[in-house]
Order: sequence, then C-alpha cells, then structure tokens
Amino acid sequence: MSVRIYLPTTLLRLAEEHGAGAFEVTDDVVVLEVLDTDGDDEEAEYDALMTAADASATLLDGPGRRVVVVAELDQEPETGWTIPLKRVVAVHADPEDRPADADPDDDLAWFATQEIPHLL
Repeated sequence: MSVRIYLPTTLLRLAEEHGAGAFEVTDDVVVLEVLDTDGDDEEAEYDALMTAADASATLLDGPGRRVVVVAELDQEPETGWTIPLKRVVAVHADPEDRPADADPDDDLAWFATQEIPHLL
C-alpha cells in the first residue's frame, strides 16, 4: 500500500521547503490512500487536490497562487513529519496570481519536481 498526500502551501513556503529539501506535514494535509496504482480513482484524486487547493487559498494573505505539493509515501504521515524531496511526485499551482474573487474551482497547472525552481 502507498499513500498519496496533498500538501497545501504557498510559493513562499514552497521556496523555503524546496531549499531545505523537505516538506513539513501540517494539520491541513489532505491524505488519499492509493491501494492500486494501476487503478487510481481519478475523481478521488481530483477531489483531494481541489480540497488541498482550497486549503492553500486560505494560507494566502490576499491575491496569490494556490500551490499543492503531491508526494507518495509508504504509510500515512503524522503532523510534524518531514517529507524528503525525493518522495514528491508533482506540484500543482495556479498558472498566475489569482484575484480575490477567482472561481475556487479553477484548475491548477501541473509541474514536475525538476520544474519547481522555474515555478518559484
């Protein structure tokens, strides 16, 4: 069994944690268990991603970009854990700063881990 987690964050926190090479698990982590990677439930993953995106929006102080870090682990993490960068499989982010009245259902862009420096 593996667990896919969705870490809501901001660009500032992404820069700090990427620089440190690890991402902190906080209370606002959205966890989705993935039992069979060949039979992923795309709807459940999308729901988890958008729930994490909503949590990211609450972390912003005004307009900005929602950011969600996606990692795969061998077990469900606990608050206070740090996830090494090598466990991160993708980052999702708004393509540009969102106005305060933006549609909360707008999709996020996908970024590979090697694209994080360009995102920042």
